Amino acid sequence: MTARLPDFADVAAAASRLRPLLAPTPLVRSERFDGWLKLEALQVTGSYKVRGASNAMLVALASGDRRPVIAASAGNHARGVAWAANRLGIEAHTVVPVTAPLTKIRGTEALGADVIRSGRSYEEAQDHAQSLARRNGWRFLPAFDDPDVVAGQGTVGWELLDTQADAVIVPLGGGGLAAGVGLALKARGVRIVGVHVEGLDAMARALEGRPGLDAPRATIADGVRVRAAGELTRRICADVLDEIVVVTEAKVRRAVVELAAFDRIVAEGAGALACAALEQVAGARKIAVVSGGNIDLESLIALTGDRLAGSAAGGRVVGGRIG
Repeated sequence: MTARLPDFADVAAAASRLRPLLAPTPLVRSERFDGWLKLEALQVTGSYKVRGASNAMLVALASGDRRPVIAASAGNHARGVAWAANRLGIEAHTVVPVTAPLTKIRGTEALGADVIRSGRSYEEAQDHAQSLARRNGWRFLPAFDDPDVVAGQGTVGWELLDTQADAVIVPLGGGGLAAGVGLALKARGVRIVGVHVEGLDAMARALEGRPGLDAPRATIADGVRVRAAGELTRRICADVLDEIVVVTEAKVRRAVVELAAFDRIVAEGAGALACAALEQVAGARKIAVVSGGNIDLESLIALTGDRLAGSAAGGRVVGGRIG
């Protein structure tokens, strides 16, 4: 059966539902990136994913469904599920690829959820999670292709309704964030711009009717490393996405470092993706969603060291910052 498409009213209901649980995240100006940053990296779990997970669980509870939940995730959805389950008194299990960053795994475990490492991709982890759900009678909670998850993610856009934005820029993986933000803001005349890392264009392929990726390459933006976009999210994004921008891996890595060095914001690769595309998007008031900040400290140090080495060779370092 085809899932129903959520709409603006579902986003509004999600915003009301989540208000007692989650505080709005800050919106700050970045001179370095010449735009505004919506800081989901400062969300309670370090990512916007907790919005969708919490909304979906609250909807289920309202209907009397208290089954244990299981989710597959590159890491941030697992952490969001764990946080929501902990607050709502629901048993939670998560499956992550063996390549998932340790900071995401440890954060999920610290919230009391069971973490199972299985497969080398999100899709392989998802297959295992769905198998466990069938075997144990658990509820499988999708990372993006679910109407209540999409509505929850849309509350990021709901918090931007009064900002007079020309364009809101979001990372593109499975499409849950872009779909939700688009539902919230499209009717206000805001342009919704999605960003792919070069070579990881699952949503663009889906919108063009092309098959997904056979084997997504490794990337620092692990949160958007999916083989295929969701079917529900594809249908929504076909209506709400105005543009897709592509950025290189090197540009994403540079954005991670410059967010830390100039804006004092810790962002993971996928979290910096929208910032990496800001200069490629037209608009007087542009907002980039910094979607997550769960990066391993070792990875951030390594990126910073590489960037400083490059600056010493061909640039300059000013006051301990890259110039």
